[in-house]
Amino acid sequence: METEHRVYNLLEELGIDYELHSHPAVYTVDEALRHWQDIRGAHPKNLFLRNDKGKRHYLVIVDHAKQVNLKNLQQQLGSSRLSFASPRRLEKYLALTPGSVSGFGLINDTDRLVEVIIDRSLMDHSHISFHPNINTATLTISTTDFKKFLDYCGNKVRYLPI
Repeated sequence: METEHRVYNLLEELGIDYELHSHPAVYTVDEALRHWQDIRGAHPKNLFLRNDKGKRHYLVIVDHAKQVNLKNLQQQLGSSRLSFASPRRLEKYLALTPGSVSGFGLINDTDRLVEVIIDRSLMDHSHISFHPNINTATLTISTTDFKKFLDYCGNKVRYLPI
């Protein structure tokens, strides 16, 4: 609950308007799709990945309908083998639990250790939606405001065709 309110408070502090949509807890994109019909904008899935040594971590934000080929992404990033990070790492770096991974989790990465990889095509939409670090709600903001949020967080961000 506290992590959710930190998101709302920060968005208000940054002057970012948002639309809040409450729904039952969802753990997968398929479950979330049932609640997204009336929510405008892009609906990404968020993958928390690590390299094979566990020294680099990535938050990959891609359209929910796309399949991410980790080998291709690894080549695009110039990284060693990529895999999904453990729940323990997700908690350590973004203070999130599985099912609530979100771009808004970056507010918890005060050391800016997570690199953000965004599917370039998502930014063609006027709005984008994320969980507010809990999986019982979806927040929609403009993509312009999402860039403002990312600038505030200060993590390295790369826009790639995925």
